[in-house]
Amino acid sequence: MTVKQVRAFWAVAQSLSFAVACERLHLSQSALSITIKTLEESLGGRLFSRTTRNVSLTPEGEALLPLARRLLADWDNAEDELRQRFTLQRGRVTLAAMPSFAGNLLPPVLKAFRTRYPNINVTVHDVINEQVLEMVREREVELGVAFEPMQSSSVAFTPLYLDRFVAVVPVDSALVGRASIDWCTLLEQPFITLQRPSTVRVLLEEHLKARQLSVMVEFESHQLATVGRMVACGLGVSVVPALCARQMEESGARCIALEDPVERAIGVLSKPGHELSAAAQALFDTFQAGIRGELPWPAIKCPGTMDQERGAQG
Repeated sequence: MTVKQVRAFWAVAQSLSFAVACERLHLSQSALSITIKTLEESLGGRLFSRTTRNVSLTPEGEALLPLARRLLADWDNAEDELRQRFTLQRGRVTLAAMPSFAGNLLPPVLKAFRTRYPNINVTVHDVINEQVLEMVREREVELGVAFEPMQSSSVAFTPLYLDRFVAVVPVDSALVGRASIDWCTLLEQPFITLQRPSTVRVLLEEHLKARQLSVMVEFESHQLATVGRMVACGLGVSVVPALCARQMEESGARCIALEDPVERAIGVLSKPGHELSAAAQALFDTFQAGIRGELPWPAIKCPGTMDQERGAQG
């Protein structure tokens, strides 16, 4: 059975008149008769008893009536739901974001998104950078926010801004008050960082290796919040992405600019070759609005802007 056939059956069954059904369906008498005949042939028997004076349902037609009612209701509901999803009146989008972004810069994005699309639900998975990549690859989420992949990773990357790592020191450290700090001075202190395979840890070690430097890690943790508290308690110093600076300050530590900092683009990840849902595309567009300066992200600048700044400073 097709939806067109079921609608034709329902219209005739409700009115018990082919003429009335034709008006409701905007069909000619011959077109409606052919539709009903095709339905009856596909089912194997008559659904209506027809005479020159009246139309009535056969027992099989009576049996089909409640089924047709449910089928049409389900179909109409499905059409309505999809229409609302395409027009962003309802829907759901899933997003994976590394905790440092999810806990600092993501809320303003979601606030702007919710203001414009109040009936779209958003599920956020705040997981480590590596899991963000994996969830996007496996299509467990439609979008991800993470550092730019260090190599081909079968995901599309749209940069949002360039993050510069900063030093984190205890509030009573002799280093507090400096405008910036060099690596050699910082690495004289007990060092705290994230555990492997954290991308922050990998980027840090690769940056130091390229400069023939190394770090002796005395404390490590899986969470940046824990690293911040360790530094605040005076156990040592650390280096974290600048997007975590406020979080570190709130933990009781202090952040200082690094000379020759680690730099890495942060952006939106998606699966190439797979079209985004309307809701996910709207969220992606909201991230893009941040690049254009339409969102309250005072710390966010796209890579091109940062490159221009470096050129001006040079």
